[in-house]
Amino acid sequence: MTARTATPPPSAPAAPFGTVFAPTMAVARFDGVAWSAPEVVPLEAFGVHPGMHALHYGSSCFEGLKAHRWPDGSVRPFRADAHVARLRQSAARLVLPVPPSGLVASLIDLTVEAAAALTPAPPGALYLRPTLLGTDVSIGAAAAPSTTAILYVLACPVGEYLPSRPLTVVVECDTPRTTPQFGVVKTGANYAMALGPIEAARARFDADQVLFAPGRVVQETGASNVLLLDGERLLTPALTDAYLHGVTRDSLLRLAASLGWEVAEREVTVEDCLAWIASPTAELALTGTAAVVASVGTLIVDGQPYRVGTPGTTPRTDQLRQALIDIQTGRAPSPWR
Repeated sequence: MTARTATPPPSAPAAPFGTVFAPTMAVARFDGVAWSAPEVVPLEAFGVHPGMHALHYGSSCFEGLKAHRWPDGSVRPFRADAHVARLRQSAARLVLPVPPSGLVASLIDLTVEAAAALTPAPPGALYLRPTLLGTDVSIGAAAAPSTTAILYVLACPVGEYLPSRPLTVVVECDTPRTTPQFGVVKTGANYAMALGPIEAARARFDADQVLFAPGRVVQETGASNVLLLDGERLLTPALTDAYLHGVTRDSLLRLAASLGWEVAEREVTVEDCLAWIASPTAELALTGTAAVVASVGTLIVDGQPYRVGTPGTTPRTDQLRQALIDIQTGRAPSPWR
């Protein structure tokens, strides 16, 4: 979907990421038999029953993607098909009604079209949040899935998600981010489970994030995948069901391979990380839709801080970030269109 607007693009909001909303959203409902036609409605508070399945039994999932303003004034979502597929996977894992791909894509397109004029110029973007909730009204259905649902897409004009400075990340070697079989699902419980360790790391170390490595095997942070970079080498933990299969991660791995880099996906231990970042040319980066690519300057393991590579030197992280942004904003050809 390509939405166009002739009005000058607004500046990215100064408010925190995800707190400024477009005045409309796109929505469809499943009544147990069929999905309703997608429609654009005013953004307003939902009237939900206090006994709704999603509130009691966690039958909810979501996606996060961005639409970007191109030089010709158009606004285009980036790799929406991959996010549609992941939402459907999440719905299936949670035994929610799985919306058809075409329906989810239509809701995304309608949302982008309605909010195109609000989309900031780069590096700002329009952040999109497709959300699926189980709506059966029953507090006795702990052993039964919801047979009805609502699917809607919110839009937020946004700026940068993370600070531009190098991040401080604490490695958590005991507590997992979430349960292994649901790490691949974008559901709120996964993020709630990470909040305690993240808040503890902030209080103790003034950290920005936590890298979860239960059993000293690296997985992901509270909201991002992780990349290890050095020269023309890229190493990242191989995908499992224990953590999210990031679309940004996949995009960056493909970009690195297209540049002729050596790309490796395998089990990565905390000791592997420490050995890697000891190199003066090493870099450590977090990746995700909101963060894009962010560099890590300090890794804290067992209470001990370790500097990553040479402070202030992140040429490979910067190269990958710019290459991805150029594709997302139409300044370079995309292998995904």
